[in-house]
Amino acid sequence: MARSLASFLLLCFRTSLVAPLVLGLLLQPPLTQLSIITQPNIVLLMADDLGIGDVGCYGNDTIRTPNIDRLAKEGVKLTQHIAAAPLCTPSRAAFLTGRYPLRSGKWHQGVNCESRNDHCHHPLNHGFDYFYGMPFTLISDCQPTETPEMDRVFRRKLWVYTQMIGLVTLTAALGRLTGLISVRWKTLTCLAGFSLLFFVSWFSSYGFVRYWNCIMMRNHEVTEQPMVTDRTTSLILRESISFIERNKHKPFLLFLSFLHSHTPLLTTEKFLGRSSHGLYGDNVEEMDWMVGQVLDAIDKEGLKNTTLVYFASDHGGWLERQEGKRQLGGWNGIYRGGKAMGGWEGGIRVPGIFRWPGVLPAGTVIDEPTSLMDIYPTVVHLAGGVLPQDRVVDGRDLMPLLRGTVEHSEHEFLFHYCGIHLHAVRWHQKDSGAIWKAHYVTPVFRPLGAGACYDRGFCPCFGEGVTHHDTPLLFDLSRDPSEAKPLSADTEPLFDTVIRKIGRAIEEHRRTLTPVPEQLSLYNVVWKPWLQPCCGTFPFCWCDKEGDNKIADL
Repeated sequence: MARSLASFLLLCFRTSLVAPLVLGLLLQPPLTQLSIITQPNIVLLMADDLGIGDVGCYGNDTIRTPNIDRLAKEGVKLTQHIAAAPLCTPSRAAFLTGRYPLRSGKWHQGVNCESRNDHCHHPLNHGFDYFYGMPFTLISDCQPTETPEMDRVFRRKLWVYTQMIGLVTLTAALGRLTGLISVRWKTLTCLAGFSLLFFVSWFSSYGFVRYWNCIMMRNHEVTEQPMVTDRTTSLILRESISFIERNKHKPFLLFLSFLHSHTPLLTTEKFLGRSSHGLYGDNVEEMDWMVGQVLDAIDKEGLKNTTLVYFASDHGGWLERQEGKRQLGGWNGIYRGGKAMGGWEGGIRVPGIFRWPGVLPAGTVIDEPTSLMDIYPTVVHLAGGVLPQDRVVDGRDLMPLLRGTVEHSEHEFLFHYCGIHLHAVRWHQKDSGAIWKAHYVTPVFRPLGAGACYDRGFCPCFGEGVTHHDTPLLFDLSRDPSEAKPLSADTEPLFDTVIRKIGRAIEEHRRTLTPVPEQLSLYNVVWKPWLQPCCGTFPFCWCDKEGDNKIADL
């Protein structure tokens, strides 16, 4: 759903990539010591589907995350950092101008519009000067040792449709030949064509998915098709550290958007079996090690005091992601729900840590609502840029809050969407300290009594899989962060007042939105062969341009 700062920066840009890393180089005139302090290097580290309960500094004492914990000890930890963002529309789009960023890792925003090589959605056409990573999402098909994800979400349905159309075609043909049914040959030809198309699509899904989806690119060039997962971590980390070393004398922006901790949980051999939480725990511990390697590179180059480091996750843990008795998704601590559940806290409350020694007070904990949307205006401010004035920008500059010059977050309302559907709204009542949240739509958990949509593998945003609440479910998160006991007019004297206040905020919010074509429409999500990046002659796409490079263990 990766909503990954790639997901976030572009989320704001388009207003939730797939890969680990965005590198941004900020070319500036010669710097004085003062300008270095006011315009720091910026390192953005984004985990993928990491639960807030998976990190030591947020209460986990069974998964080892010493490097992320070090960031929190030396910086500022946010306890109400929200991953969900408002509906993305062009009226909210904004780009970081005056900078020349480089990006590598998980992009997850698409590549082409009209032809295989137009690269209209490519990072280099959206503000970045360099890209290395995955242009698409990471699925289990990318890991040869894992059960193909297409088995779970596509292939079986496609085979059913293939059989149905084939049966209709065969019945029509037999009826025509025996004279029992009057069918034109033209109709039979069309049915046969549809049958062949569905059969080819079903057959192609075996093996071809890995070649077509699991690719690595450097700038506009496909370098691995399919990607060699055993060395992906080393390549991404090497790119990050090399970039820091090359650009240590000028301000830079590095965005590392991890493939960890998203399934299929690509984990190198030296981390397998190290955690008490199976493959998922191993994967989180390897990601923490990667964070440590980046921090060590910053320290080695003497950049610690002139670098703002930010760590977060694009979603909470994916509760339904299981295989047999193996739990492959994260843990969201005391919070209800998980990834892709609209408004439930477990899917949207994520780790959020900032470190900038000498500027941000070390060891600080801030219990105020903040959002991934805030990173965009914060980065623009630090870079000396100006936010666009012709649209609504939902994020807020976090520096006053992080430095302690203000007591409260600027956010009064945050709107929690599932796709294009508004599910919940949060109201920060600053004068009382209450954090009210009203749920208008919630997913139906199954089986009965479960805490997720285990029957589907993913909670839907609309339709029969959700419940619409005429009287919203209301919680005060300052007293009930687990959202265990919904309030009512009988139990909460302010119930009606709060619901009316939030209702007026929704009306005002909707007036700021501009309708646009749905990006995840049926037409847009259907695979189009003519847009498929290909290293070779389509459909026989294959190359390994990294194969001659010796990838040293870092």
